[in-house]
Amino acid sequence: MAFHEISFPLRLSLTTRGGPERLTDVVSLTNGREARNRRFRHARRRYDVGSALRSVADLYAVLDFFEARAGRLHGFRFRDPVDFSSAPWGLNISPLDQRLGIGDGETASFRLVKVYGDPAAVEERPISKPVTGSVRVALDGVEQMAGFSVDAASGVVTFLAGHVPSEGVEIRAGFQFDVPVRFDTERIEIDLDAFRAGRIPSIPLIEVIP
Repeated sequence: MAFHEISFPLRLSLTTRGGPERLTDVVSLTNGREARNRRFRHARRRYDVGSALRSVADLYAVLDFFEARAGRLHGFRFRDPVDFSSAPWGLNISPLDQRLGIGDGETASFRLVKVYGDPAAVEERPISKPVTGSVRVALDGVEQMAGFSVDAASGVVTFLAGHVPSEGVEIRAGFQFDVPVRFDTERIEIDLDAFRAGRIPSIPLIEVIP
């Protein structure tokens, strides 16, 4: 098993259906109350790219991609059509979008994250597949044009020697990102007559930890 640092065709991902899934165990108690426990620390995303196919050429593009990944064997990058940026929907990326941490004068590496929430609760999502060249970093509100590197395969920002954030310095970043996924099927059933008649095959994807 491996992860291929290659993206599912962007023109197809933009019209895909899907989104985050939570898995919560709910037990009804004898007093009428519920006991609830979540199984996953973070949401897991599912998509169906079959809904994006508009032509036979699209179908063959997905087939080619499916074969190159050996079906479910290898993971790949996928652009969520809605949630792909550190910035709020409709706004441009800013180096102040997301808080990565506070410097201590020694720690040089910080993982990219995206925070979701409201006054009642906050959830922090690790971002492991930033888009190359999209990451902008700020220290105490000042954008840094150099002095750091970004591992696009892990989502870790590392400050170079002489640029490690001092104690108390706030590290923030803005970026675009992909979702690491794999195919969640061992077969793609093709019926060209049905496809031309508007019947779309189901081609599910599921998020993975690369």
